[in-house]
Amino acid sequence: MSSFYKKSAVFYLKGERGKKRWSEPRVILFSFLAILFPAALLLTLPIFSVSGLSFIDALFTATSAISVTGFGIVDTGEHFTFTGKLLLMLLMQIGGLGQMTLSAILLYMFGLRLSLRQQSITKEELGQGNSVNLRRLVKHIVVFSCVAELFGALLLAFRFVPEMGWSEGLFSALFHAVSAFNNAGFSLFSNSMEGYLGDPLIIFTMAGLFVFGGLGFTVVSDLHGNLFRGFNHLQLHSKIMLIATPILLLVGTLLFWLLESNNPNTLAPLSSSEQWLVAFFQSASARTAGFNSIDIGQFTHPALLVMMVLMLIGAGSTSTGGGIKVSTFVVAMVATWSFLRQHNKVVILKRSVPWNTVTKCLAIIVVSFLVLINAMFLLMITEEASFDLVMFETISAFATVGLTAGLTANLSDTGKLIMVVVMIIGRIGPLTLAYMLAHPKPTLLKYPEGHVFTG
Repeated sequence: MSSFYKKSAVFYLKGERGKKRWSEPRVILFSFLAILFPAALLLTLPIFSVSGLSFIDALFTATSAISVTGFGIVDTGEHFTFTGKLLLMLLMQIGGLGQMTLSAILLYMFGLRLSLRQQSITKEELGQGNSVNLRRLVKHIVVFSCVAELFGALLLAFRFVPEMGWSEGLFSALFHAVSAFNNAGFSLFSNSMEGYLGDPLIIFTMAGLFVFGGLGFTVVSDLHGNLFRGFNHLQLHSKIMLIATPILLLVGTLLFWLLESNNPNTLAPLSSSEQWLVAFFQSASARTAGFNSIDIGQFTHPALLVMMVLMLIGAGSTSTGGGIKVSTFVVAMVATWSFLRQHNKVVILKRSVPWNTVTKCLAIIVVSFLVLINAMFLLMITEEASFDLVMFETISAFATVGLTAGLTANLSDTGKLIMVVVMIIGRIGPLTLAYMLAHPKPTLLKYPEGHVFTG
């Protein structure tokens, strides 16, 4: 087994002349596919499902799990056997940690050293510089993930064990803890968390798991390294995440409550405390977690629009979540404000943001919109659905959220394949795909400036 993972992690892949190695983005994509297709084949076997899955449905489900999206064509709790649920948990964990991080973990477990190439690719996936101690970072990731998931499972067990018994209750608690921390959105309940919409223990435990999972491993590592030194010693990225995350959470909660509190199909029949719990949970879940405590299909159009914006913003970089990322959104907004005020620097919390970071954020947004527009266009051709449903489901897939307003269960096979591609792009990142297709070649050539009229 150690030989297999050693070979799979080296990635010295040959090009046309037998000497050219693949770029980091291409390695990340094909390592993703190397896990995806075998997993899809496994899900078609009788041992993993009660009534079997076609290959396309299995591919869709495997993609949804490994991209930590949470879209389900079938009822997870009823359709999959115990072995199938274990496989889904494994895929969710792989997707949350990242393929390259998993390879590094396995090599360290077997006492093997990572080559410089392997370290470079893993750091690329984790968004780290070359000066980072990769072994220590991977250790922090594993410890944090295990502690968070086990602690979450323990809290959930207090509710599930009395209801379901020890074996089923503990397994259900662990499954939902893994799914929540990795922002996967898979639930063993046919109506997700709707049966617990007024239960503070379930709501706050689940929300806490996918909020902490969505902060990003680099933020957690930074917090651990500066635990007693104070907020000012944190990296700028960590500060942005720690400030923007609660703001987005609070704004989303307030908007959902204001827009849905009088809706007789959602919040209106609930008590005041239940309304706020539902609004809070959906605000937290919208940013890539994918769980719902109320029927999303009954939301008003303004509330769905708010949810789409939150889904698109997503979670933190190098986290278990998706979207364009919170830091990308913040930098783009501050850069726009700086331009409007005619400032020649983008300054956040008394730190200047490099222009290459600003342009990278703008590129991520542009490429993301191009992916979304093309996917929506194709789905409008293949599916008989309204524009708002197509838009919602496409953004949900791209942001690896998994919330559905009703379209996913009725997708055609072609539509499922389109959504598979969207989920893969959403998980590996739109720029990773763009770099792979564009074959970037840095150049030292300089040309005279030319003026272009804009706006």
